[in-house]
Parts: sequence; C-alpha cells; structure tokens
Amino acid sequence: MEYFTPNDTDLKASRIAQGCMRIAGLSDSDIDRLVKTDLDCGINFFDHADIYSHGLCEEKFGGVLKREPSLRDKMIVQTKCGIIIGKRYDFRPEYIRACVEGSLKRLGVEQIDVLLLHRPDALCEPQEVAKVFDELKTSGKVRYFGVSNHNSFQIELLQKYCSEKLIFNQLQFGPAHTPMIDAGIHVNMKDKWGVVRDGMTLDYCRLHNITIQNWSPFRAGLTSYLGNPRYGKLNRAIKALCAKYGISNSAIVLAWILRHPAKMQPIIGSTDCERIKKMCAGADTVISHEEWYDVYRAAGNKIP
Repeated sequence: MEYFTPNDTDLKASRIAQGCMRIAGLSDSDIDRLVKTDLDCGINFFDHADIYSHGLCEEKFGGVLKREPSLRDKMIVQTKCGIIIGKRYDFRPEYIRACVEGSLKRLGVEQIDVLLLHRPDALCEPQEVAKVFDELKTSGKVRYFGVSNHNSFQIELLQKYCSEKLIFNQLQFGPAHTPMIDAGIHVNMKDKWGVVRDGMTLDYCRLHNITIQNWSPFRAGLTSYLGNPRYGKLNRAIKALCAKYGISNSAIVLAWILRHPAKMQPIIGSTDCERIKKMCAGADTVISHEEWYDVYRAAGNKIP
C-alpha cells in the first residue's frame, strides 16, 4: 500500500481509504474483522459522517476501539458534519461544536484526526466557521480540517478566513462519473462535456495541495456500473485489464483513479473482507496512459 502526507500535516495516510457508511448492520465480530482486514491490507484511513445511520456507524466503530484500544494509534479517523437530513445544511458554530462532541462520544476517541464540512451551507458565514475551527484545534478535539462536495470558490472563500489549511475535498469520481475532468478535456467546446460544472475544482485542489477523496468510485450517480449490462462497453474494457494485470474489476477501477496525476484518495465502502483484499491490488498497479483513456472512452465519454 502506498502512503502519502496530506498538505503540510504529520499524517501518513493510506492511498485507499475505508468508508464506514455501511457498517451499522454488521455484528461486533464482523466489524472487528473488517477493521483488522483493512489494517492488515495497509488501509489506515477510516471515513465517517455523523449522519451515517444517524450516528450508529460511528458508535459501532467506537465499539471496535473500546474492545481493542491499541488499534486507535494505527489509524486516521475522519468524520463529517453539517447535514441535517431532509431539512438543511448547517455550518453555524454551535451546530459544528455539537456535531464534534457527538462524534467524539460515539467514536469513543479524545480527538478526531480530520473533520470535513459535509455539503455546502448556503448560509455559511466563513468567519464564524474559521473561529470554531480554531477553537476545535486549540482544544485538541480536531487535528485537521477539510470540506466535502465543495467547489473551488467555496473553498477559496472559507480558506480566506481559516488559519488552518484545508487538506481534503471529498467528491464523487470514477470512470462513469467524470464531470471534474470532462471540461478540462473539452476546453472551449460547445458540447455537454465542455460545460464547467464545478469551477474547475480539480485543478484548484491540485494548485493548493488539497487531496481529493473520491466517494462512490464504483457508481454512476447512485447506480453501480460494475457488472451492470447498461455499462457493457465499460465492463468489457475493465475486464480486459483484469485479464492483463491479474486483478479484480474493482481493483482496476482504483488503479484507473490512482493513475491520474492529482493523486486522489479513493474511498471504498465494501464490508466484504475478501473483496477488500483484492481491491488493494489496485494501489500497486499502474495502468498505461493509453489504457486510462480506453476506460474513459468506454464509459461513454467523448474525446474531441
């Protein structure tokens, strides 16, 4: 497993992260096995959010650390806040504080390694967010900060007031969901791929050493494309690479993502330990320049 150090931090993060959105229904023994499988495979980065199963995912993960406290020193724990499901987004200082306290309690930890703002709050007052970030940092409750699903100018506005560098931006990305790179390929073109949908967030993050974390890399929107007959051409292209490199289809997708020079951090959400073991081969596989474009085109993307 390859490791990297996010923007001027002391973190040593695995290139692949484990998403914990689906662990609520697992037994204690299954969660213990999942976490230990991740660590054995070299995955040391665990992504949460306070809304995942209304906090139950954090609570169940906290149970792992309660049963085996020594695991805490081997992992980086990230969580997200700011969504009130079905109602609104909320970045008010009092709400962020309450979310952090709740996550700390459920996870059973004294400090959150990384806190992300989950989705943009239209009523965000960046000066106030910056103050609460400073407070959380000074108190030792949070080490580092970032955002999720934010565009370049939303990040720029927040960073203007934050003394702490924002180190992550979490965005959906995979072969069948490529808006962040399409416009860069179709510059000045009058087609659907040339539409700049996010303020060139990918290039902005690269310029500012903000690592993009990819959520749902195996989905097109919210639909899985691996093995899906609707994405036959894409699956055939992936299958051909599976045969060449001797790894699974999900590992090929991760290799495709990691081939991009932005050096992103894909977040897997599998709770299948055997699948996770196979996925990790993607971090050690470098596909060619030509193969990357073959997969991109097979997903239905046009090269002008």
